[in-house]
Amino acid sequence: MKPKRFRALVLIVALSAAVFAVPADADDGEFMIVFPQPSEATEFANTWGNSRSDGRSHQGTDILGPQMAPVVAAADGVIESFGYGPRSGYYIVVSHQDGYETWYMHLNNDTPGTDDGRGAPEYTYMVGLDVGDQVVAGQQLGFAGDSGNAEWTTHHTHFELHRNGRAINPYKYLQAAWERWQLELQIEREEVPFR
Repeated sequence: MKPKRFRALVLIVALSAAVFAVPADADDGEFMIVFPQPSEATEFANTWGNSRSDGRSHQGTDILGPQMAPVVAAADGVIESFGYGPRSGYYIVVSHQDGYETWYMHLNNDTPGTDDGRGAPEYTYMVGLDVGDQVVAGQQLGFAGDSGNAEWTTHHTHFELHRNGRAINPYKYLQAAWERWQLELQIEREEVPFR
């Protein structure tokens, strides 16, 4: 087999394995997501259940990244709601198949490059989005920020995953999506190791 064809075959096999990987301990099986904040300057950890103020526990994963990092739909769905809350700040909720919802909180409220709290809507949400709109996986919804009770923290998106009205730990889904995305980036840059 010619080297270029062999290399293409290896790339296809590697990407296929990553795309069809499902979190091993997913209790419900096969809800696949794309990474909801595709910025290479991103960090996240499994902080599910960590204590928060007022006796609350953390019901999601904070995806840290730069101000104005794109926040994208994790899967195909419909915009269920968006708005502002004192804790959540600016948020979007997207409903998906099989009773899943994804929540994106602490979206940007600042003029880019500042922490002034005076950002216009076009620095929070993608212009033209409305409740009831269909979105596809990877479609940009808004921008990472620090609104709500995150005002004095690092810019991030608080990401929640719900099924049938109950919050579930999103970390394993995010980790699988991150690994697929990193492999896709390596393939695009032709950095996949070959033997």
